[in-house]
Amino acid sequence: MWWHYGTFGVAMISFIISLAVQINMSSTFSKYSRVNNRRYLTGAEVATRILASKGLYHVRVERVSGNLTDHFDPQANVVRLSESTYNSTSVAAIGVAAHECGHAIQHAENYAPVKLRSSIVKFTNISSTASYFLILLGIFFDSFDLMTLGIAFFSVVAFFQLVTLPVEFNASARAIAILSGDRIIDSGEEGAVKKVLGAAALTYVAALVTSILYIIRLLMIRGRSRD
Repeated sequence: MWWHYGTFGVAMISFIISLAVQINMSSTFSKYSRVNNRRYLTGAEVATRILASKGLYHVRVERVSGNLTDHFDPQANVVRLSESTYNSTSVAAIGVAAHECGHAIQHAENYAPVKLRSSIVKFTNISSTASYFLILLGIFFDSFDLMTLGIAFFSVVAFFQLVTLPVEFNASARAIAILSGDRIIDSGEEGAVKKVLGAAALTYVAALVTSILYIIRLLMIRGRSRD
């Protein structure tokens, strides 16, 4: 029964990490959502200004429903800002807006990790779906081979998350550099923006860590098939 307690322990560690990171993200964003930037610029205004400064006039800025649903759509060349970012003048909002513009700049410059991530996204989606079916079948039939194949497919997901890390960290670094360099924020506000983007970056780190822990858990379950 050692594997039973072991897999439960790994699952609990994964849950605690995910919960802690989400709480940290929510509390940090909530805190700095109540702090206005000194220029009283909205997230949409900052995004438009950054894109124009980089000559990316073909990239539009649009509002999208939801909270923290901000993203850059490379297919449509659109920076989509959530309702909590688009019209907000908070330090958190302009930090998030600048981060998404960082992704737009990455695509314009053919940033290598972005190209790699884009090239494997379809295979990753297929692997993610296939892995769950194979793992379930492996558990149901107590099959070592099916479990091994399922773990291999899920490892592609973990690799995708690993590739995502430099993309996200680089977008945040670009955002902070532009906001400071263009004097959109002062030194005091820079610290706040770093905290917001740092908390967001931790969610990607946590996703990778929980995926690795999930693989470890699966390996422990698979080991039972050999016993």
